[in-house]
Amino acid sequence: MMTRLTIIFPLTLLFSASLVWAAEPTFKKIVLSDKFYAEGSHYGDFNKDGVLDVFGGPYWYEGPDFTKKHEIYEVEAFDPESYSENFTAFGVDLNADGWDDIFVCPHPGKDSFWFENPKGKEGHWTKHPGPINLGNESQCWVEIIKGSGKCVLYNRDGYLGFETLVVQNGEPQWTFHAVTPEDKRFQKYTHGCGAGDVNGDGRVDVLEREGWWEQPQDPNQTPWIFHKFHFADAAAHMLVYDVNGDGLNDVITAWHCHLYGLVWYKQIKDADGNIDWERQEILPIVPDLNSDALRITQMHSFDTADFNGDGLLDFVTGKRFWAHGSRGDKETDAPAVVYWFELKRDGKGNATFIPHKIDDNSGVGTQVTAVDLNKDNKPDVIVSNKKGTFVLLQN
Repeated sequence: MMTRLTIIFPLTLLFSASLVWAAEPTFKKIVLSDKFYAEGSHYGDFNKDGVLDVFGGPYWYEGPDFTKKHEIYEVEAFDPESYSENFTAFGVDLNADGWDDIFVCPHPGKDSFWFENPKGKEGHWTKHPGPINLGNESQCWVEIIKGSGKCVLYNRDGYLGFETLVVQNGEPQWTFHAVTPEDKRFQKYTHGCGAGDVNGDGRVDVLEREGWWEQPQDPNQTPWIFHKFHFADAAAHMLVYDVNGDGLNDVITAWHCHLYGLVWYKQIKDADGNIDWERQEILPIVPDLNSDALRITQMHSFDTADFNGDGLLDFVTGKRFWAHGSRGDKETDAPAVVYWFELKRDGKGNATFIPHKIDDNSGVGTQVTAVDLNKDNKPDVIVSNKKGTFVLLQN
């Protein structure tokens, strides 16, 4: 069913085809917490020992075994019937002091904040304000303007745009760049955004459910060039990658991140260079509820990695457990699954995705992270959600 991904979500790993695993990947689940602290978690080397650590909510956990935890801020567990103050989060050095900090996107529409790494000292990390009015339920951390570094992509006050970061005298200075004109569809609870080079001109474009915004030669031009196309009713993270190997980047996302449907769009370009899209279903938009065929609701977040070492990017997603509480969604109490989807190409311009279950009692949040945590050249998965915080370590 599919072929190449330009990742919208940062820190994806791509491995050589010579590293193909001898057997299908299996995963060991490490339960870091069974409390609902956050729906976003990420990683960084927070003690500068050369080993990646992970964090979820108020704690960071020392790699490589993640048994020792450190409190970042005052601990507060949230009611799983409600929502957290951490929808997505990223480990990144924000003040250029060489130590990884933590950037947090809270409940949509609120102001972001970041925690400054205390450089090996115990105690709570200092909290600083970040960009204001962060809308969208699954923001991205990605480089959009080449050479400017990675930044947060989100909705703000009726605009879709991104925030660039420059450090001056040890303090991050943020600047918001609107990609779109003002539009009421870019409100705080809007679903779906992504970034990648859609048209192959070497510049990163921005995607949302109703189309893609082409980056002009001058990225400060506002608005960017809009190409209308209905990618989804309610998208999640939108991945850009050449799925079928034809040299054209395609798009992968959820059709509705609170219902059903997993799709990829094959890019079709005519002789004049005009781009159109052909929808391919990975999981059905309207599933047969009496069938045993795989169906997943609440596919609210995505990330990419080469899970089997064949040189092609795969992706990971799953069920966001109790997205709207215990009674708010379709099949609310279905198993909280995590799946990676293996990309297979036939060499003739066609591609399929094969689902592989990682776990059935964790799920994803509004963020899921794929990264090689232990330097074995095999990507692992980090999730935080209403069931807790988990590391799914590839064996």
